[in-house]
Amino acid sequence: MLSPEALSAVYLSAKVACFATFMCLPIAIVVAWCLARYEFRLKFFVEALLQLPMVLPPVVLGYLLLVVFGTQGVLGKYLYHFGIRLAFDWKGAVLASMVVAFPLMVQPIRLSFQYMNQQLEQVASSLGASPLKVFFSISLPLALPGIMVGSILGFSRSLGEFGATITFVGNIPDETRTLPIAIYSLLQQPDGDVMAIRLVVLSLLLAFLALTANYFIVQKYQRKLGA
Repeated sequence: MLSPEALSAVYLSAKVACFATFMCLPIAIVVAWCLARYEFRLKFFVEALLQLPMVLPPVVLGYLLLVVFGTQGVLGKYLYHFGIRLAFDWKGAVLASMVVAFPLMVQPIRLSFQYMNQQLEQVASSLGASPLKVFFSISLPLALPGIMVGSILGFSRSLGEFGATITFVGNIPDETRTLPIAIYSLLQQPDGDVMAIRLVVLSLLLAFLALTANYFIVQKYQRKLGA
C-alpha cells in the first residue's frame, strides 16, 4: 500500500521521534522536578521560556535553529569543525523535534511531582535514605504515570513536526523527509494524492492510538488517587 519513498518517510519519522523522546526525557524529568519543588527568583522567566516553542510559529523556531546550529551558525560552525553537522541532516530533525516537544513533556511530569504524596519522601529521609535514593526509589516511581504521558505526548508531537523541521533541515529524500514533509511533497505532485491520503490516514491512526493510550493512563492514575 505504501511506496518505498513513503515507507522511508515513516521509518525516518519513527526514528526521529524515538531519538527525540529518549533524549528529551531525562532533561524533562530534571526540569520538571526543579519547577515542582523549588521556588527561585527567575522561575517565571524559565516557565515562559519553556512555553515559548508552543506559541512561536514553527518556521521561526526552524530559522532560529538554523542561525544557531547551521554550519555557519553561532554554535554550529564550531560543531562542524568536530564533524557534527545538524542542518540538513536527520540529526537536526531530532533537535527540531526536541525543541517543539519538550514543553509537552515537562508539564505532565511536573504535575506528577507536584501532586504526589510528599510525606512518603519525608518518611524515607527520616529513615536515613539519601536524597538521591529517595528520588530514584520513591519520587520517580510515583511520577511514572506523568512520565509515561509526557513521553507519549512528546513522541506524538515529534511524529507530527513539520514547520521547524523543514526550515532547519530541508526536504531531502531518505535523509530529512519525515512523514509530514512527505505528505506535503506528495501534495505538490500531480499523481501524489492517493499516496498522500494513505499517509494522512496512517498519521490519524498513530495520533488516535497515542491519545487513546494517554487517556487510559490518565484514567488509571485518577482511579489510584480515588478521583
